[in-house]
Amino acid sequence: MATQDPTHPGRVIKETYLAPLDLTVTDAADALGVTRKTFSELVNGHSGVSIHMALRLSRAFGTTPEYWLNLQQTYDLERAKKWTRLEGVKVLIEPTTA
Repeated sequence: MATQDPTHPGRVIKETYLAPLDLTVTDAADALGVTRKTFSELVNGHSGVSIHMALRLSRAFGTTPEYWLNLQQTYDLERAKKWTRLEGVKVLIEPTTA
């Protein structure tokens, strides 16, 4: 069974905020106090949500910074799981089972 690729926070911004609010990338960038290029790179998945951007997004969209940072961390971790080779890592402590 194939797993679904993780959702980049930029896609969430596009689909959940920009489209319903009829905002352009330029309008949103202005509202956030960042350049259009910076915001465009985030929205198009070419950059991630920094702590500073998380603060800006949370204020603008009525969320929390943790929401944006968790989206980014989930995205990063799922991609890393897919592409990181662990064969050469020696297990030093076996995981416990509950």
